[in-house]
Amino acid sequence: MVCLGNICRSPLAEGILRSKLSNSFIVDSAGTGNWHVGNAPDPRSIATAKSHNIDISNLKGRQFTKNDFADFDYIYVMDNQNYKDVIALATTEEDKAKVQLILDTIFPGERVDVPDPYYGLQDGFEKVYEMLDEACESIAAKLTK
Repeated sequence: MVCLGNICRSPLAEGILRSKLSNSFIVDSAGTGNWHVGNAPDPRSIATAKSHNIDISNLKGRQFTKNDFADFDYIYVMDNQNYKDVIALATTEEDKAKVQLILDTIFPGERVDVPDPYYGLQDGFEKVYEMLDEACESIAAKLTK
């Protein structure tokens, strides 16, 4: 799960997907930028997750690296800019094929962004949660077939 800073959308997506899968799956998140490396998720993301019985308070921000292509089979990005930034780090067609906009799982081919709630209010985080929950439900169904 990849967003810009790894404190709002991607840790929320990580927590949601983890809640839908067994521990045999490795789910992680990262940001394309390095501003929040080592930081906990935004308190509003933590509160939103907690209101849905998901604990993301122990997650720490990290930056996406080229190594993530080797470490993960699927790379879900939150918006079109994240997609461009991650694709720019890919060195093979196989790497590029791993990258997908997360909302393409529910809106195939529409290239819909998950809005960044960082500069908004708490209700924006809840709306993002609802989008990510639906997308993660689709991802979990695909992975557990």
